[in-house]
Amino acid sequence: MEIQALLEQTDRLPNVPEVVRQLIQQLNNPAADYGEIAEKVGKDQTLSLKILRLVNSAHFGLSNKVSSIDQAVVLLGMSRLKTLVIASGLSGSVKEVEGLDLKKFWSESFRVAALAKWFAERSTQVEPDMAFTAGLIHNIGRLLLHLAQPMRAQAIQTLIEEKGCSRSDAETERLGFTTPEAGQALLDMWKFPSELGLAVRQHKQPASFEDPSALAAVVNLACVVNASIRRGDDLATLQSKFPADIAELAGTSPDTIGNLDEALNMESGLDGLND
Repeated sequence: MEIQALLEQTDRLPNVPEVVRQLIQQLNNPAADYGEIAEKVGKDQTLSLKILRLVNSAHFGLSNKVSSIDQAVVLLGMSRLKTLVIASGLSGSVKEVEGLDLKKFWSESFRVAALAKWFAERSTQVEPDMAFTAGLIHNIGRLLLHLAQPMRAQAIQTLIEEKGCSRSDAETERLGFTTPEAGQALLDMWKFPSELGLAVRQHKQPASFEDPSALAAVVNLACVVNASIRRGDDLATLQSKFPADIAELAGTSPDTIGNLDEALNMESGLDGLND
């Protein structure tokens, strides 16, 4: 099977709002007019209502009710609002996926995004908003596979459970490619920044690539911590498993491993977008 066969099923691809695509495409542009983007968000009733509902939730703890996107920009800052818009737009891009618990999928993606941003804030090489977005979409190739080829997706899951093999090996055997490779192809088709596609493709084993991406390394660290949270690991267990070579590749500060208790207790604050 070819990746192109997935991408050609346009009626099954995630339906990402145009303003969200524009925002992601502008992540690398220091001259981007975010005021114009905020105005477009305000005109998208579904998107703005989801964001305002989340901003007014207990997680943000604002003393006054926020009633407009402009007000949210003032109170939260454009960087924080950007991440909310991107998370809201992407998580709302599909309503139902056969064989995939969509609420769990996005909850995990939200946490990986928050963790990736946390690591990027401790890195000399990675921009935090880019890291958040990369973490959010690191598994978008798997979502694409479930949307376009649900029976193949289920066959891969069965193979993993029966043989105990890795997902990458099962995908390669059944498809001839991996879902991170499919994810990169989808992001390239959407004309997202190339470094996002590269990070998605490399995030599982960034050190195995000839020219490894620091952004991919940050996402990999986020996935390591997320897996520890999922298993219920304590701090000592996480620290013992923490990949020092990937942390170096990510450009994180040496004291990061000593502060992993903060990451281990990370909550994205975005699960309200799933309601």
